[in-house]
Amino acid sequence: MKQKKKNYDPPDHPSSVGLTRAQRLRLIEPDQPLLLESGATLAPIDIEYETYGTLNAARDNAVLITHALSGDAHAAGWDDPETAADRPWRLRKPGWWDAIIGPGKAIDTNRWFVLCSNVLGSCYGTTGPACPDPETGQPYGLRFPIVTVGDWVHLQARLLDHLGIERLHAVIGGSLGGQQALEWALKYPERVNKCGVLAAAARLSAQGLAYNAVGRYSILHDPAFCDGDYYGAIGPNHGLAAARMLAHITYLSEESMDFKFGRRRRGADSGCGFDIEYEVESYLEYQGQTFVQRFDANSYLYITRAMDYYDAAACANGNLAEACSLLQAQMLVVSFSTDWLYPPAQCRELALAIARNAKGVHHVEIQTRHGHDAFLVETEKVSRLLSRFLTSKGFQS
Repeated sequence: MKQKKKNYDPPDHPSSVGLTRAQRLRLIEPDQPLLLESGATLAPIDIEYETYGTLNAARDNAVLITHALSGDAHAAGWDDPETAADRPWRLRKPGWWDAIIGPGKAIDTNRWFVLCSNVLGSCYGTTGPACPDPETGQPYGLRFPIVTVGDWVHLQARLLDHLGIERLHAVIGGSLGGQQALEWALKYPERVNKCGVLAAAARLSAQGLAYNAVGRYSILHDPAFCDGDYYGAIGPNHGLAAARMLAHITYLSEESMDFKFGRRRRGADSGCGFDIEYEVESYLEYQGQTFVQRFDANSYLYITRAMDYYDAAACANGNLAEACSLLQAQMLVVSFSTDWLYPPAQCRELALAIARNAKGVHHVEIQTRHGHDAFLVETEKVSRLLSRFLTSKGFQS
């Protein structure tokens, strides 16, 4: 089945941020290691980030964008071909939220200084399992310490300190990025004016934990995993592809899968075997195979485990309402009607916990057939919400 091609603004379009180049910074020096929530320390740490727009003289127009599980710092614009040789897949389309970020768009770079950094433990420029361990000179692999959403937010705060940004106008993210945004508002309430949490809740459900567990099992039991020391070899491609295929099912919805694929077969001669026959099988295989070309299996293990561990109520012994009493930011919680990874009921639970503390919060449920990925797909609806949220003192949905 042919998918409808997306129309992207070219880099020279007035609404595009144009060609972008990621910046990489040694944020943590070897003699000053970062203390992680696990109790381990890590140094040195490099961080990769991108910025769009201009920081004003008052340094109060910064908007931090936080990315999801397999995302990166490249949130908008087009990678400069001169600097993207090691990531050829990024030359085929713009940043993952390009429809939202840019001149005149919802997150207007004529007005806001927008930045997005890659999380610790990933494979896109920030220090992670594929980076060399200074003690051995070899990739960390599973010797890399466990990291958490709290660690990511702490590192982002250190980046803002380096850039001279004391307070954010807003922090906004979807999915695992939404949980980072929420953690920002909880951990650094004095540094956040507005916080947008999209397609995310206070914690992952048991079902979500189960899907992550099966994905990690597929990687860990791939014969090519080699206890995480597969660098320079083929690596656990089959396990990582299976993990991605399984996860991708959770990003869609029954309605969207029926609409896209139904029970359609690839050809009239299909049948009576175990080759790929259905369109949905072909789609999932494509998702798995393209993912192994751009992502590291160890990073997948570490990031999904951080996703498992996150619980916004942990700072209050499991009492979410008490935890939300720490919030000072104006909050926007956006759920999507067919999202079953972070269902609307869980998002409402978060919004109610915030409201019980008489905090400013608006929960908006967007009707969609696109499931969890709707925060990336429903760009017109999301744009209208975010534009009003960023520019108004109050907020009406």
